[in-house]
Amino acid sequence: MRNKNINLYGASGHAKVVIDSIMSSDDFYIGKIYDDNRHIDKLSGFSVRHSSEIDDKSDFIISIGNNQTRKKIVNQYDFTFTEAIVHFKAIVSPFAILGNGSVVMPLAVINAASKIGEHVIINTGSIIEHDCVLQDFCHISPNATLAGGVIIGEETHIGTGAIVLPGLRIGKNCTIGAGAVVTKNIPDNCTAVGIPAKPIKFG
Repeated sequence: MRNKNINLYGASGHAKVVIDSIMSSDDFYIGKIYDDNRHIDKLSGFSVRHSSEIDDKSDFIISIGNNQTRKKIVNQYDFTFTEAIVHFKAIVSPFAILGNGSVVMPLAVINAASKIGEHVIINTGSIIEHDCVLQDFCHISPNATLAGGVIIGEETHIGTGAIVLPGLRIGKNCTIGAGAVVTKNIPDNCTAVGIPAKPIKFG
């Protein structure tokens, strides 16, 4: 039985897969969808309203892929946020902790004793091994793998297919390029690419 109305802020591509994840659950259904763009009026068959029309600030998901934009919206509005949305084809250990406003996409795996912060995206087919810690507003892209005990700082984006070796720490506001293999700790505000991953930009 679906028993909770989930409202979405954001009506672009990422929102489409958030809608899929919500609809896959027996516990939730789609409430209202809002966006800043007045030219968007439909998404996946649902009506989209302008953000100026928000009248109920409860049970929101910020359905925007960009980490910094998600954080900006969270700080801008006094929303309350739903518990994490988990697609029914994801595998999440009962010993993992998921923060409010986070979304776990199909075929993702989150293993035991991992802690996922708030407003985190665990995208399709990504693997979060045991004892990982992901701070708020991270995005783990499709098919990326975090080996055991990895720590990911706030607002960091791990690119598609990237691999982070066990026990490493990636700082805040970092970008790890698609297909990179991280073999050493990465400092804050760093973009790193390649095999092995090497910093190419700071700040």
